[in-house]
Parts: sequence; C-alpha cells; structure tokens
Amino acid sequence: MELSNIEPQIIWKNFSKLNAVPRPSKKEEKVIAFIKEFGENLGLETKVDEVGNVIIKKPATAGMENRKSVVLQSHLDMVCQKNSDTNFDFETEGIKMEIDGDWVRAKGTTLGADNGLGVATIMSILESSDIPHPALEALFTIDEETGMTGALGLKPGQLTGDILLNLDTEEDDEIDIGCAGGIDVTITQTYATEAAKGQIVRIEVKGLQGGHSGMDIHKGFGNANVILGRLLYKGLEKENIQLISIDGGGLRNAIPREAVATVSVRNAQEFIDEITTGLKKEILEEFATLEPNIHINIENSTSSEKAISETDSKKIILTLKSLHNGVYRMSPDVKDLVESSNNVARVELKGGELKILNLSRSSVESSKFSVAEQLKSVAELAGMNTVFSGSYPGWKPKPGSEIVQLMEKIYTEKFGEKPHVVACHAGLECGIIGANYPEMEMVSFGPTIRGAHSPDEKANIPSAQKFWNFTKEILANIPQK
Repeated sequence: MELSNIEPQIIWKNFSKLNAVPRPSKKEEKVIAFIKEFGENLGLETKVDEVGNVIIKKPATAGMENRKSVVLQSHLDMVCQKNSDTNFDFETEGIKMEIDGDWVRAKGTTLGADNGLGVATIMSILESSDIPHPALEALFTIDEETGMTGALGLKPGQLTGDILLNLDTEEDDEIDIGCAGGIDVTITQTYATEAAKGQIVRIEVKGLQGGHSGMDIHKGFGNANVILGRLLYKGLEKENIQLISIDGGGLRNAIPREAVATVSVRNAQEFIDEITTGLKKEILEEFATLEPNIHINIENSTSSEKAISETDSKKIILTLKSLHNGVYRMSPDVKDLVESSNNVARVELKGGELKILNLSRSSVESSKFSVAEQLKSVAELAGMNTVFSGSYPGWKPKPGSEIVQLMEKIYTEKFGEKPHVVACHAGLECGIIGANYPEMEMVSFGPTIRGAHSPDEKANIPSAQKFWNFTKEILANIPQK
C-alpha cells in the first residue's frame, strides 16, 4: 500500500513531501526553503526570521474571528541515525519509507516522524479550506534536536497568539503540560601518542536498540559507551592497556547503540579469554530481556595508528566507568516522572584527541546543574577539560489552564476515556518559547511514535488518524477572547 492511500491521506501526503527533503539538524536550508515556498504558494503571509524559523499566518475562518488566536508549532529538523550496514546520506537523500502492518517505518534509518508528523499536520491545516479554526500562526522552528537554537533565537514580538499547541509528543493518549530542561556537557583532552607496545585487540558492542535519551532513559536500555567502558575496565585487572581509538555513539539525544575500541595489550589471547569467559557472558545475561540483539565481539586485530600511554589510557577508562549514565533522580512531586538524568552520548578518541559528549536533563534547574557538575568533577579529577553549553530551561506545568481543561474535555467525549495529563523528561521547546511569551498558554500532544532517535523509529497509522481528528476538534472549539 502506498502512503498516499492511508488515512488521513492529507497528513501522509504532506509527510511524504516533507520526507523527500533532507533536513538534518543544523543543515535545514533545504527544508526552510521548502516550507517557505509552501506558505507563499498558498498566498499566506510567510517570513523567515533571523535564525531560520519559518512563520506562516492564516486568518480565522468565517465565524471564528472572535476566538483566541493559536500558534501551531513543530520543528523542521530530524535526528539522523542509521544502521551500520545502511548506505544512506541524510544531507542529500530523502527518507525511504515503507508500511509494516499498522506502522510506517524507514528502511534502515530514522523515520523523521519526530517531528515530521507535527509539521505535516500543520501543513495540512494551512492548506485546508474546510477546517474551522481561529486565527493561526504556524511556527516551524529549526535545530530542536541538537541545541534548540531555533526556539532560543525566536525574539519577543514575533508571535501574537494566545495559545501555543506544540505537536511534538509521542503518545496519543497524553496531554503534556511540562518538560525537562537540558545542558550539554563536553569533556575533552589531548594526549601524546606513541607506538603500540603490544598486540592489537578490537572490542565491539552493537545491536542495542538505542532510543530517546529523555523519553527512554528510565527503561534500562543498554548504552553502548557504558558497556564498552565496563569491558575496558575489566581488562585493566590483568593488563596495562594502551588505547588506540574509540568510536561510540552519535548524537547527544540518542542512547548509543554501537561502540568500538581498538587497544594494545601485552597478551591478546589472555585479555580476550578473560573478558569473554567472564564479563561478556554476564552482560549478555543482564540484557537478555531488554536487548535481545546485543552483540559483543572481542578479537585480534591490526592497527597502524599510534596509541596513547598506559597511564593516560587508564585515566580515560576509569572516567568512562565513573561518568553517571541514566536516571539521576526521580521526581518527588510527579509520580513516575524522571526528574534528572544523563546520557553518555558520544565517546571519540582518535590520534590522541578525546571527546566525550553528554546531555544532562532535569525539570529542576538546580538539579540539572548538579548532574552536570558531577560529570565535570569526575573529568577534572582525571585531568580533563569540561565545557557547559546549550543550556535551556524546563517548562513548568500549569494543569488548571483553560486550554488544558478544554483538551481534557474534548478527548474524554471523543474517545470515551480520560487522557493522561503529564509532564515529560524530554526537552520540548515550550519552556524556551514561554520565557519570551510568558502569558501564552501552552500544551504539547502528538500521535504515537515508537523508537524515536533510532533506526527503529516507527509511526502508528491509526494513531495518526486519531491525532488528526483530535487536533481539528480542538481548533473548532478554541474559546472566545
């Protein structure tokens, strides 16, 4: 079945058009031009602001002029992750999609439903002629996934809306009214290199499912960088290790699925046997339920690259073993909500240059910095440098707001059950936008998406229909000014 034949056809048509346009974070030039042209072709007021956000305005339909105005908001960029055996260039190619039962997925890459289905929904409302709605401002932000620079760069006075509907959550029975803030923690150091003194061994961890470093951080999924650190630490018990290279993980907001290290040891076979017969077996048993496809390979190898010293290698290995990863604290105020966490997202060692990328999140600002400072303390004890960047605030819940109550009522009447009104541990743009628009009421909701930020990402087809009907009903019932 073609995507254009599934319901709602207008959503999947626009999603297909959007996914034909390359849109990696920080490289959104093509998709900005695409959305700008889309608005202009509809004859709607369209502008691109200083940082690249696109704003399209559509007047209210007849009879809706006295309603509160609404900002519909989604981000244009997508997380670009692919399986190691998939040949794909996110900067030049469109996403290749397929239907799998009740799901739409991509072939070996992320799908871009996060947040492409939100973008496609807004496009569909803008081009519609039969959907009643108040005055609309469509806000398409850039670079949400790797810095939220679009939301951070949105200046006061650009928007006039009373209500903001953010279409960027991933459970269709949830109404989100709060989120975590975040901060990037980058650890670096440069080491002198020397000839490798021993035999070369390659250690590889792969087959993990990965996932969203906010929404999935509490699920206990394996982090390839952390598992690699455990294997290297075990090797220190009987060997003086020289690290040659490490290549683990990718983006800060994705739980690492793969990691590989090349090391030099005095006795390769003894080193391999020690890890294989002990810790490797234990790790596979630990993750048998959650990570059925985990694969750990330790084998003899070769390398022409130089290594770093045994002393410096030990410092790096001990640091990898010490950096906090996963849930740091659960919220004492909101049941089952992760308050604070960290994702050890990317570890790269090449030619003596070390870089470790982390993303620390929290719904409490002081706790966010506490996590970041713990990472910095560990790194500085090992003689490494630490930089904080990209800090953004969380979004404080307002459960009694008019739009939240309206959406709860519509959902219950339309679907015969109460929605879950929640706060999430992901980083949504509402908190940042709200800093410049404090009087604007905000809610986030969306269709069901699984495996976001990983090549397993998939969007539920029946849920997209439900989401579309819910969105139209909300717009038709926006209260008067």
